[in-house]
Amino acid sequence: MMTRTICYIEGDGVGPEVTAVMLKAVDAAVGKAYQGAKRIEWKEVLAGQKAFDRVGTYLPEETLEAIRKHKVAIKGPLTTPVGRGFRSLNVALRQELDLYVCLRPVEYFEGTPSPVKHPELVDMVIFRENTEDIYAGIEWEAGSEEVKRVLAFLAEAMHVSSIRFPETSAIGVKPVSKEGSERL
Repeated sequence: MMTRTICYIEGDGVGPEVTAVMLKAVDAAVGKAYQGAKRIEWKEVLAGQKAFDRVGTYLPEETLEAIRKHKVAIKGPLTTPVGRGFRSLNVALRQELDLYVCLRPVEYFEGTPSPVKHPELVDMVIFRENTEDIYAGIEWEAGSEEVKRVLAFLAEAMHVSSIRFPETSAIGVKPVSKEGSERL
């Protein structure tokens, strides 16, 4: 029997329940598709609150190493802690693992209502960029010197007075470039 190791991140919130059902569903699909000739060995890796509670960090290096080694991972929903130095655990995973594109195949399923004149002719793939422009957020924690400088710049140089920025504000910069937009 051929076995393939796949990493999984249980996730936060409803993650444990959703992930448990997903593991069973994928195992059943593989069993049916390969009549028992192939199976998945699931390897749990940590991220999110469970990782923080166990090892003190939300995205351990061991998790990234395991995913790089096994090449495949699936994850449950992750909560991103506010003010922790990164915008999103999902974005951090994409950036660390260089997952720069999200492929989204599109095709028409007969009988589905569609505003398109000939939906049966729709057969395409959308390449959605995942790591640059809006996903490459530059962020600083609330109260940091960087935040104070940005707030001062907005008030003094840009004369932004219509928006209130409390001292507890964190700052996120989302660069958008012509090059990044045209890359795909």
